[in-house]
Amino acid sequence: MISREDAIAAIGYDGNAALVDKGARARYGKKTTAELCEAGFFRAAAASALYSGNPEELSIVAEAYNRVSGSSYKPESIPRLFGVGTVTVARTLAL
Repeated sequence: MISREDAIAAIGYDGNAALVDKGARARYGKKTTAELCEAGFFRAAAASALYSGNPEELSIVAEAYNRVSGSSYKPESIPRLFGVGTVTVARTLAL
């Protein structure tokens, strides 16, 4: 499994390697899920919530996104909405 910081900044995967935006990782990797939501980085916040292991963090993302978008997504649908999930990769490439 990749680190939380790498998951937040992941831009894709190439085979068994995660491709990570190193600038985004440096700027946003230490932010909390709530801070990412406040900044409008909902995909990164969804990844952060998954990697936290705390189901309440998905609720934070759902509430923030629903408030901004006028939607009514449930917390369990947030990972699919933003296309994030926990993955196991052999290495990480920072670009």
